[in-house]
Amino acid sequence: MIIIGITGTLGAGKGTIVDYLVEEEDFDHYSVRGYLLEEMKRLGMPENRDSMTTLANRLRAAYGPSYITDQLYDQARDNMHDCVIESVRTPGEVSSLRRKQDFYLFAVNADPKTRFKRIKKRGSETDGITFNVFVANEQREMESEDPNKQNLLKCIEMADHTFINDGKVKELLEKVKKIMNRIKKEIADGKRKD
Repeated sequence: MIIIGITGTLGAGKGTIVDYLVEEEDFDHYSVRGYLLEEMKRLGMPENRDSMTTLANRLRAAYGPSYITDQLYDQARDNMHDCVIESVRTPGEVSSLRRKQDFYLFAVNADPKTRFKRIKKRGSETDGITFNVFVANEQREMESEDPNKQNLLKCIEMADHTFINDGKVKELLEKVKKIMNRIKKEIADGKRKD
């Protein structure tokens, strides 16, 4: 079972990579965002980024920094099928997933203005924000000394493969395909990642 974690900045292309892995590589998809949205609905919380961040931080503080991705990993393990876990946001999540065999962390980034245009176009329930709010949200999630809070900068640094997505979707997917072919070859050659 190959496990790929996806980390990266807001609107950088995490979902595009996930779609490729699901549609072209037959991976199952497990989403931190989806998990949190379900919990927010169950708890009657407003569906916005602030609520999502608050809930995630609360769960990590109560149950450990890797709690959410551990829950998703447990679901994936029960299915024993290649999977992608989107969106890894704390070093504790990375460390926990690294203890699983054949785990790879992909990071994706792009220019902030490009990313803001993408999230406006995407228009999900948490994307109706101004550029200033977008920048403030991202800065809040980029670094933290608290292991239970988001630290995207550290997660990106911990990635096995980093993709810069300032170009066209096709260019990003070509890079992802090349890395996936390399990973599959390593595994086929018995150079499994531990």
